[in-house]
Amino acid sequence: MNTHTIDTAMAKRLIETAAIRGAAIIGRPGGWSVVIKLGKQDKTLGVQRSDKPRIWRSLDRCVEFLKKELHIARFELLDATNHSDIALIGKSRADSSERLRKAHEAAAYDVWFRKQVQVSIDDLRPEIPHDVVEAKFAAKREALYKRIR
Repeated sequence: MNTHTIDTAMAKRLIETAAIRGAAIIGRPGGWSVVIKLGKQDKTLGVQRSDKPRIWRSLDRCVEFLKKELHIARFELLDATNHSDIALIGKSRADSSERLRKAHEAAAYDVWFRKQVQVSIDDLRPEIPHDVVEAKFAAKREALYKRIR
């Protein structure tokens, strides 16, 4: 059980029961976090299934989250003392750009392939029956075998 932070779902339930006295936005290295005031305790809003604080890189996004998700429009404190724009180590996933590049390539190939199929379907040139093509190439094969011998 997380003891130092509370997740968003719990914060929403606490707001519904009017257990939250207020909120503060605190600057941290890498972004901004939210501290919820519960009675005599202060709890940091945390990441789901973890005891780590949730960090927003942008103050605007943090405020937007509080207003839209938690319906908190007033903040008791905005403390930028420890704020730093330097990203935390391990913040982004190294494989994300490669995964996204492959996804874009696959989507582009899919568009190209579908266009090629549609062009083939819309082609108005006369179709040659299969047995005619087979007979023509059988004759070519026989002529080639005779030339080789």
